[in-house]
Amino acid sequence: MAKKTNTKPTPGIAYLVGAGPGDPGLITVRGRELIQSADTIVYDYLADKQLLNLASDDAELIYVGKQAGKHTMPQDDINELLVKLVTQGKCVVRLKGGDPFIFGRGGEEALALAQNNLPFEIVPGVTAGAAVPAYAGIPVTHRGMATNLTFITGHEDPTKDESQINWNALANIGGTLVFYMGVKNLPNITKQLIDNGLTIDTPAAIIANGTKPNQVSVTGTLNDIAHIAKKANIAPPAIIVIGQVASLKQQLKWYENKPLLGKKIAITRARAQASSLAENLISLGAEVIEFPTIKIEPPINTEPLEVAIVDIHNYDWIVFTSINGVDAFFETLYELGLDIRRISSQQFCAIGPATADRLKDHGIIADLVPEKFIAESIADAFLAKGGLKDKNVLLPRADIARPTLVELLEAMDACVTNIQAYRTVPDTGNKDLLIDLLQSDSLDWITFSSSSTVKNFFDVIAPELLKGKKVQIASIGPITSKTIKEYGINQFAEANEYTLDGVIDIICAN
Repeated sequence: MAKKTNTKPTPGIAYLVGAGPGDPGLITVRGRELIQSADTIVYDYLADKQLLNLASDDAELIYVGKQAGKHTMPQDDINELLVKLVTQGKCVVRLKGGDPFIFGRGGEEALALAQNNLPFEIVPGVTAGAAVPAYAGIPVTHRGMATNLTFITGHEDPTKDESQINWNALANIGGTLVFYMGVKNLPNITKQLIDNGLTIDTPAAIIANGTKPNQVSVTGTLNDIAHIAKKANIAPPAIIVIGQVASLKQQLKWYENKPLLGKKIAITRARAQASSLAENLISLGAEVIEFPTIKIEPPINTEPLEVAIVDIHNYDWIVFTSINGVDAFFETLYELGLDIRRISSQQFCAIGPATADRLKDHGIIADLVPEKFIAESIADAFLAKGGLKDKNVLLPRADIARPTLVELLEAMDACVTNIQAYRTVPDTGNKDLLIDLLQSDSLDWITFSSSSTVKNFFDVIAPELLKGKKVQIASIGPITSKTIKEYGINQFAEANEYTLDGVIDIICAN
């Protein structure tokens, strides 16, 4: 008789991870690692969706968010879901806004797991009660003003017969009072504190969407903050700060001084190249929507580039017009089992500082970096290096690159080998989101960094959608601008310096 086998799955584990208050950059290192390795992520409304991009492609994503008056899943059902997933052997990340154990109901979820003898770990997060005031320029403790700090839930029903909050104690404890989830109850909160002895001129502030690009904050006193918040249309999620420290906001505010705060900017670069532009825009306060209109892929036939690299000794100059060309060249070089010693006798031209920087990443300092990507600048730069008469030039670039550069180099008596190093193919991700933003007139800028991004964008998005809207267009340079005009759009901002930094500068200037 065959021995009976135990087919019951080994329990997995649940990690209750604090996602922080909103800014995805405030996730902890441990939290990031767990998101990347999880089988299943059960996430809240307040957990920034950018964090989900860290998950593996095959991770299961389950939304259980709660908003005022709208609960996707009751708390008891969330508890049961976690128990079920861990029992099935899954590695589960329960991604919760802020910190799991500070008004996050993480204790209830942990108890449900513990009562079922299932393993779990708690990964603390940056709590909104400290981080959101900090982003508004309010230190929740400050020498001489506040040496104690109290966190309180503002999510109490004012119609209840008896409050669980000791209002008399709060009104007399001193220091700083920080209320979570209290927008709806703000009039009741201020009334209770005043009725229990806190002076009406006590400074107060309320911060909505804290740490995010659409952060808004207002200040006042205990007597008028509810009226001021209503007039400013402050809506959840928000943090309320009451105490002397709220008076420091005007002196210490920093996040709301960022030049692009509140601006929604669509980036049309290929996803692999969008990160640096996105990071720089986000650092200036913008909300970035990645709408990659192109994907970078290897050429269908890689042999011409491989042959050119094997016979690289035949070339005097290698000219790179983009980061993608550099990446494609060196990927092929390495795949052939070669390294930079193979290209020790060639000279290198990099069109643009970003391309030069990418060359430097591979240990090559460009011999030539023309000031601008225009014919006159490139020609003058080569002439300053002795010209190109009878020189062999390798030009590894995109499949759709214009013939202009080849014609320019050949006009200087160079022998040019123009090779397809990579292809640009259409990518229509986030199409529906972008159309919604345009139709609701919520988008402020669209950036174009090449003619191909323009063409692919308008293959997906009708130019008519932009007409009559506030959205502005930023072009990296004259070649890209010419393509924009071909679609009947004549109002746009063109970078003075034909680089991504130039695009950012022109956005900030407008």
